Amino acid sequence: MKILVLGGTRFFGIHMVNELLSKGHDVTIATRGNMPDSFGDRVHRITIERTDAQSMINTLRGSYYDVVIDKIAYCSNDIKYVMEAVPCDKYIHMSSTAVYDPKHMNTVESDFDGVSKKLVWCDRNDFSYGEVKRQAECALWQEYRDRNWIAVRYPFVAGEDDYTKRLEFYVEHTMKSIPMDIDNLDSQMGFIRSDEAGKFMAFLVDQDIRGAINGSSEGTVSIRELIAYVEKKTGTKAVVDKSGEKAPYNGEPDYSINTEKARALGFRFSQLQDWIYTLVDSYIQGVN
Repeated sequence: MKILVLGGTRFFGIHMVNELLSKGHDVTIATRGNMPDSFGDRVHRITIERTDAQSMINTLRGSYYDVVIDKIAYCSNDIKYVMEAVPCDKYIHMSSTAVYDPKHMNTVESDFDGVSKKLVWCDRNDFSYGEVKRQAECALWQEYRDRNWIAVRYPFVAGEDDYTKRLEFYVEHTMKSIPMDIDNLDSQMGFIRSDEAGKFMAFLVDQDIRGAINGSSEGTVSIRELIAYVEKKTGTKAVVDKSGEKAPYNGEPDYSINTEKARALGFRFSQLQDWIYTLVDSYIQGVN
């Protein structure tokens, strides 16, 4: 298939593009051209300004793709810009479990209704991250309901290649006894491994589904459990104090992400407990 990827040059986007290439797809990546990539001559490249409607139209005018995978649509205007710029048979939007308000144990796709919520045309900085992501989906559900689209909802993505260093924050601060302000030590939370996040996006290219779909490793873990593991492994002691640096996952409630819809398509996510502590070990080794 002829596939356009908006973004895709870092983190789990790299896994996704490599998976698409391994399946023989003809891949074009569209970015601002600021990030180098390792794909060599296996991909085509175009330069766009994703948040500029005219740039999208000028650059993509006259093109057609079987599938557009959009990793960098954050808000309703981002959705509008791509939908009006390029025709395609299928559009795959990188959404987020942040659309659920709130998340809870066994969160299912129908827990967010993008049809009845009022659509607001907005830019990325107009509202909170969760709200702009909700508005992006509202645009799909309400304005582009006749288009063939999928909205992929992930919780926190984690891996050795995670440039956000959110999970690594807890490891480093624990080992160095740097005070942390953590407001949800016992909240059970979901994660997805970065390579699986990329592979699932590539998997959906060939699936005959529409609408929202969750992706997540099976199971949950709390920050208290992760910190206790680091303390036992390294002989250090975490300092949890409200005067400390605010932790990245603050505000997250108890939740788990239901992936029955993905399983029905034949995709099996890994068990969180099978990899999360191995990842923490890699962070431990990297702390100076």
